[in-house]
Amino acid sequence: MTLIKSISGIRGTVGGAVGENLTPIDVVKFTTAYVRFMTEQNDGKRLTIVVGRDARISGEMVDDLIEGTLLGCGADVINVGLCTTPGTEMAVICNRADGGIIITASHNPRQWNALKLLNARGEFLNDAEGKRVLALAEDESFLYPEIDSIGRVLSREPFNDEHIRRVLALPLVDAEAVKARKFKVVVDAVNSVGGVVIPKLLRELGCEVVELNCEPTGYFAHNPEPLPENLTEISQVIVREGADLGVVVDPDVDRLAFVSEDGSMFVEEYTLVAVADYILSHAKGSTVSNLSSSRALRDVTERHGCEYFASAVGEVNVVAKMKEVGAVIGGEGNGGVIYPELHYGRDALVGVALFLTYLAQKNMKMTELRRSYPAYFASKNKIQLTPAIDVDKVLREIKARYAGENVNDIDGVKIDFAESWVHLRKSNTEPIIRIYTEAKSMDEADALARRFMDEIKTICNL
Repeated sequence: MTLIKSISGIRGTVGGAVGENLTPIDVVKFTTAYVRFMTEQNDGKRLTIVVGRDARISGEMVDDLIEGTLLGCGADVINVGLCTTPGTEMAVICNRADGGIIITASHNPRQWNALKLLNARGEFLNDAEGKRVLALAEDESFLYPEIDSIGRVLSREPFNDEHIRRVLALPLVDAEAVKARKFKVVVDAVNSVGGVVIPKLLRELGCEVVELNCEPTGYFAHNPEPLPENLTEISQVIVREGADLGVVVDPDVDRLAFVSEDGSMFVEEYTLVAVADYILSHAKGSTVSNLSSSRALRDVTERHGCEYFASAVGEVNVVAKMKEVGAVIGGEGNGGVIYPELHYGRDALVGVALFLTYLAQKNMKMTELRRSYPAYFASKNKIQLTPAIDVDKVLREIKARYAGENVNDIDGVKIDFAESWVHLRKSNTEPIIRIYTEAKSMDEADALARRFMDEIKTICNL
């Protein structure tokens, strides 16, 4: 059982010992620390905090604990209930709240849950802010307010319909073009909140929807990470139903993967690539993804005569880079689409609407659209190290060995070769080095990974 305290919040398995798992005591402790931090940021004024959750089995329990703690800390609460991560982020913005807490462990299995912490812009806290929350969690000198100063629940109203309405109102979402295509779509929402919002969005766009694992019970029908090995069922249903495509989301609906009409994976790396292709055909500007994302986004961006930028891994880093360069579209290769015209957060709803608009306007099948993009193959590996090994020293050695290549060291070491790349980064939570590679074939990607794994083992005398 595990409790992970990081700059982005607190994540753990439910139950067990205090301080070692996500227990009620830990939920109260970190919620209190978050309120203290937000009060510091707002010069002591009374706060309004939005709370939303995915459909995990522990969601209601954690929600009740957080709401009660917020009230006990003197903060007012807007509780949007069963809501996606991007929906909760938007609820912070639309309600002009001071912050938000999202109750979700994203793609982790059902025994996990987490508190994800937002600022007044509906964005995740940055590194320094997250560290301050963690420090405050260890300080027990806080005095809770007395009876006349406790908080109030301002509302308990869903936000999902408003989220859908704002997506459909975007100028580059052409609902009429999508309706004219009469797409038949299979949706796998892995028994979470996506089963509530994605089918409704698709029906608003005139699609015929086949629901698969859409009842939001929290009992995930399969491993909730939207990877090919977890999506065999939807592939079979698409072919059997004669559907045009499949839509797959993770439990909190910030990641988006598509499946083609023949049951093959569109590949989640290409979700952002296709959406960016569409956006850049209408609005010229830069794009951003993290260092571990596919080179295909760079290729498509340059095809439109625009400039691509890479950020460190992590949504908060992608958002910071997007703001710095004024990007018109960005995100992460895990199927996370960030469209600033709506908000600065990974959002599967806006990804679905923009993607279907483009597919309708191109009048293509999914497999045809996929073949229009550069073909890259990724290999993701890791090496277990002993705690005594200096990972930073290992990465410095690799960087020195390849100083003649195109090297980026803003997050570990990424080496760009002519036809491939390798990205090496250390884990923040365990003694491992992650080795991600990409090349023009799977064999080449795997071979490149083995080469660098062998080099690292030699350096470490493993």
